[in-house]
Amino acid sequence: MRQNKLIYDSYRIPVPEEFEAAFSHFYFAENNSEIAVTKTLLPSFQTIMVFNFGAHAFLISKQKTKIEVGKCIVLGPIKSSFEYCHPPNSSILVANFKNDAFYRFFGKAILSDHFPIHPDEAMEENCFNRLALQLNNIDTAEEKVNHILNFCKPYLNQQDTTSSLLANFKSDTMNPIKSIAEQVKQSERNIQLIHKKHFGFSAKEINRYHRFLKAIELIQQIDFTKEKVNWFDIINQCGYYDQSQLIHDFKHFLNLSPKNYLKFQQDICQATSE
Repeated sequence: MRQNKLIYDSYRIPVPEEFEAAFSHFYFAENNSEIAVTKTLLPSFQTIMVFNFGAHAFLISKQKTKIEVGKCIVLGPIKSSFEYCHPPNSSILVANFKNDAFYRFFGKAILSDHFPIHPDEAMEENCFNRLALQLNNIDTAEEKVNHILNFCKPYLNQQDTTSSLLANFKSDTMNPIKSIAEQVKQSERNIQLIHKKHFGFSAKEINRYHRFLKAIELIQQIDFTKEKVNWFDIINQCGYYDQSQLIHDFKHFLNLSPKNYLKFQQDICQATSE
């Protein structure tokens, strides 16, 4: 019986259909082992809210600075990878905001690319301290998610028309900024500003990230017991100019070389739901 409890466990929790435009999913992880567990979170370009239960987990910056999570933090949009550590007897529940949902809740999209803040600072109320205390008295992760979703309902504002067009734009060949500017009869500059204000990043940044994410997904499809990574095939499929540009993106998003990514990928957590 004791051996079954001494484990690290993590899993995703889907959201009900009515919240799918606001959250991609929730993520729960708990460390019931006797040693601290360190993981790396891939960039997702999503803003996340983390609730911490039990011993305090902490984030580790690129400069190796430890930042204690506390009861609740918000962080993002996550544009580069970072490490996080679960001490023994700790658990976290992470809400992953989708597209411009954080702006719809808080009226701002950009908090900090590097440092977390308490959500009550963003909301300018004390409601999230109370929410964290309520969640601490709820047993299962699924029940905690339902409580958070009910709590969020009154705060979720309607999506802006232009933001909706940007979030739902689907084309690999057309420029979303130019296309939507023509559709709504506004300047491209104005659409760029709306994108940055509501999503927390530019269309150029997210396009670069999507190209890198495609490379990661292709690598994850490889059966390493039967074949090796054909880097030139990945470069061609993802639209990189050459190997140097691919290596530069690995350094930019993960602070790892492609070779070290292969070595450590079992310890890397991908926040996106796709």
